[in-house]
Amino acid sequence: MTANYIDPAVAERVGGAIARKHAAGGYGAAATVQAFSTALAKDLRDFSGDLHFGTRLGETRSPGSAVANNAHDEAMRTGYGIEKIERLPGNVGYIELRGFGVSEFVGPAYTAAMSLLAGTDALILDLRRNGGGSPASVAYLMSHFFPSGDVRHLIDIYDRPDNTTRQFWTSSTVTQRYDKPVYVLTSARTFSGGEDCAYSFQAQKRGTVVGETTGGGANPVSLFGVGHGILVAIPTARTTNIVTKTNWEHVGVKPDIAVPATQALQTAHATILRKLVAAAKEDKERTTLQRHLALVEKGEAEKPIYILRGER
Repeated sequence: MTANYIDPAVAERVGGAIARKHAAGGYGAAATVQAFSTALAKDLRDFSGDLHFGTRLGETRSPGSAVANNAHDEAMRTGYGIEKIERLPGNVGYIELRGFGVSEFVGPAYTAAMSLLAGTDALILDLRRNGGGSPASVAYLMSHFFPSGDVRHLIDIYDRPDNTTRQFWTSSTVTQRYDKPVYVLTSARTFSGGEDCAYSFQAQKRGTVVGETTGGGANPVSLFGVGHGILVAIPTARTTNIVTKTNWEHVGVKPDIAVPATQALQTAHATILRKLVAAAKEDKERTTLQRHLALVEKGEAEKPIYILRGER
C-alpha cells in the first residue's frame, strides 16, 4: 500500500493505523481468513475514507484465451450489463445499465440498445444500481451522444506504480448517434464507473442528472496478493475529468435535480413529458402527452388491453 496507493501521505497514515491496531491485538478475534479479510477491508476503508479499498478471497487471474472467453461468457450472461431496455409512454427511451464490462464485449450491445431507441424523443439512462467497471466502456457509451466527428477527450487516469497517464476519448467509429435530451438517474449506490458516466454527462453538458449524490469513488484499483488467498484492492490511480480538472472522489456526483433515488425515474419521466407537452405542435399529440403526464405524476400506468375493439 505504501508503494502503490495513489496518495502516499494517506497510505502512510493508514498503514500506521493498521500496524498499531495489529500491535495492540486488534485483529486477534479474526480467527479465520474470511474474518480477517473482512476486518482488514473495513479498516482500509474507514481509515482512508476511500471506498475503493477492499479485499476478497481468490487467486489472481493469469492471461490467456480462457480468461477472455470466461469474461465474454460472463458479459453475455449478464446481458452486457444492460438490465432493461424500454420505450416509456410519450416515446421516452429507457436503459438500465448495471455495470461497464470490457469494451470489446459490451460495445456492440450498447450500440444495439441505442439503435432500438433511436426514434425516441428523449432518453433516460438509469445508473442507480451501477457499481462501475471499465472507463473505456464508459467512453464508448458516451460516444453515442455526440455528433459524428465530434470526438471528446473525457478523462485522464494517472497510474502511480507505472507513473503513466492514459487518456480516454469518445470513439469516432461509433455510427449510431443520439441527439435528443438525456436524463441520467443516480443513487447513493452509484459508484466508480457509474459515477464516471454520470459526471461526464454533467461536465460535458450533455445530460441532466436526477436522483441522489453518488458514492464518491474515483480512484481505480489494482489487486495485490497478501497471502492466505487474500487479494487486496488498492486504489493505485487517479481520475481527472478534462472539463472540471478534478473528480468525484469523496464528494460524489451531485444531481442537477435532487430527489430520493426511488423517485428519480418518475421525476425524470415527468420532466421530459412536460417539455414535450410544451413543444407539441398538434392538439392530438398534446392531448396524448398530457394523458401520459397525468398518469406519471400520479405514479400510475395505463392498463394494457388484450381484446379486439368491439369485443365485450
